[in-house]
Amino acid sequence: MLYLDTHVVVWLAAGLIDKLSHAAKIAIEEAEELVYSPVVALELKYLHETGRIKQPPDRVLAGLEGSIGLKSRDLMLGPLIASASRLEWTRDLFDRLIVAQSSYDGSSLITKDRKIRKHYSAAIW
Repeated sequence: MLYLDTHVVVWLAAGLIDKLSHAAKIAIEEAEELVYSPVVALELKYLHETGRIKQPPDRVLAGLEGSIGLKSRDLMLGPLIASASRLEWTRDLFDRLIVAQSSYDGSSLITKDRKIRKHYSAAIW
């Protein structure tokens, strides 16, 4: 199982494959299952509401579900919050929850975010 960070989902939906690192492309191609945290859907909603992306989240995610088999990976809120509360290296709530869910599942996360890569050893870029 391989998690995708929000910006990776946006780039894939826009066909901006060249923005991905070589390692990220290989990891995505070789993954048995590509998933995203529901927190990514919430962040996409925020980005849409603030005009930073044009398509609504449901359209972005449905398109990737059809093209690359991306699926939502739900997790009970209690374990997610408990895991996120231990991540004191960031104040970005979205990053904190996305990393917490990936970590809780013992999975890697594709992300360009330097701060995440510095603190989350399973981050791939």
